[in-house]
Amino acid sequence: MDIDVEVLDLLSTKTHVSSDCKELFHLLQKPHIQGLLCAHDAVAQKDYYPRLPDIPLEVDEDEETVKIVQLVKSNEPLGDAGVEPIVGATIKTCEITGKIVIARIMHGGAADRSGLIHVGDEVCEVNGISVEGKTPSFVLHILQNSEGTITFKIVPADSKSGIRESKVRVKAHFSYVAADDPYIPCKEAGLDFVKGDVLHIVSQDDAYWWQARREGDRNMRAGLIPSRALQERRILLERKEKEKEKSEEDNISLCSVPVPLPALCPRPSTSLHASPTKCNLQGTKTKKIMYDAAENDDFDREEVPTYEEVAKLYPRPGLYRPVVLIGPPGVGRNELKRRLIATDTEKYKTPVPYTSRPPRLGEINGKEYHFMTREKMEEDIEAGKFIEYGEYKGNLYGTSSESVSSLVNAGYVCLLSPHYQALKMLRTPQLRPYVIYVKPPTFEVLKDTRNEARARSTFDESNSRGFTDEEFHEILHSAERIEFLYSHLFDEVIVNADLSMTFEQLINAIHRVESEPLWVPASWVQ
Repeated sequence: MDIDVEVLDLLSTKTHVSSDCKELFHLLQKPHIQGLLCAHDAVAQKDYYPRLPDIPLEVDEDEETVKIVQLVKSNEPLGDAGVEPIVGATIKTCEITGKIVIARIMHGGAADRSGLIHVGDEVCEVNGISVEGKTPSFVLHILQNSEGTITFKIVPADSKSGIRESKVRVKAHFSYVAADDPYIPCKEAGLDFVKGDVLHIVSQDDAYWWQARREGDRNMRAGLIPSRALQERRILLERKEKEKEKSEEDNISLCSVPVPLPALCPRPSTSLHASPTKCNLQGTKTKKIMYDAAENDDFDREEVPTYEEVAKLYPRPGLYRPVVLIGPPGVGRNELKRRLIATDTEKYKTPVPYTSRPPRLGEINGKEYHFMTREKMEEDIEAGKFIEYGEYKGNLYGTSSESVSSLVNAGYVCLLSPHYQALKMLRTPQLRPYVIYVKPPTFEVLKDTRNEARARSTFDESNSRGFTDEEFHEILHSAERIEFLYSHLFDEVIVNADLSMTFEQLINAIHRVESEPLWVPASWVQ
């Protein structure tokens, strides 16, 4: 502050010289600037509160080192509205010594910000009350009934490693509500999220409980979420339970809020702050199967999507990401693609397909189709050069990844509406597609809108009639199957209830892809 006064004295004689001096003179007198300078001086002079007594000169070298730590209790309520456990740490009883020890430090909480409490520290007293031989519940009771500053008497752990915050971001492929999880060590420390949220994983030190924040959340405190290993086993157990209760046709999405699972892990000794012993999750193993194209859906069903590491991908001038429209047959993808191309034929293109059939009269190679021999096409299919392929009337047809790359490199927006099983071949670091799932509305809306528009059935080769009720039900059933198997691969979902509104949403989505940085698999930007 002394320097500030000197600068102000100097500037007071220079305000008439320039407008910059005058502006700086007024800025330095602002209350916020004055407060900032005072805070800087306090930190520089180590003028901290509370002031602890000096260490006595006569210290027995054989005595155990003890720390006195004072933390201010969080003013935020406990329970569903609370976002951290009282002082930002959880405790447990050491299985070997029976002592109360610090089990976990929550990133951004009071204990973490103090830098004085570490995992493994032994808690001897809380507010002058000895906790020797007591339970975590006893300590919790003291904390809950304390006001303002809480004083801890702590024996430091042998090794203290600083908490390093990781920079990992993940996209959640399931929803989570901590209050519904009977196995979380501390419900108040849990972080709720919904499927599709991007989470900043700040710590993966615990094998079963990670610490995370929602990306963009201004709250600096981290919360507990299930680790990938724990959630995978939960989903596998949940699926086994569902298989016992329902037939395969009745299966619905199982990647939702975890349900209580017996024998998953022991119930914690206290519902708020005691960390349980490690969960016994060795009994459940992920089933391994060999990939078989004929059983693609069965293979994909074996996947257990939980978290996907992501990073921001920034738009590249003149290089547009392919736009992939996924959905059940009859939902309207081809009509949306047709309308897009009609708006700007110089911007939107579809790749020219390949075929093994001989060219017909008037057909030009590379215009309607790329023609090649069946042997060559089978060779390229075996080499993984085709995104999708199929056989019709004895001839092979397919779309190659090279044709997609060629359109992208030429500066076009490549539009694709492939079979949903082609997603695995499309979603690569080389192509970086933006996947939009075109979802059908409810049965009543689907039927009314299609009949009103006199839409022709895509199940009829001649396209000479409208859709039947059975075909509408087939569209909805196929949509459920696609969502169950592949929803974790979708970048956006658009419900095609009204074609005009859906088209407008599609245009807006493509504009975002071209102009905004978006989250993609981390491997795409490394």
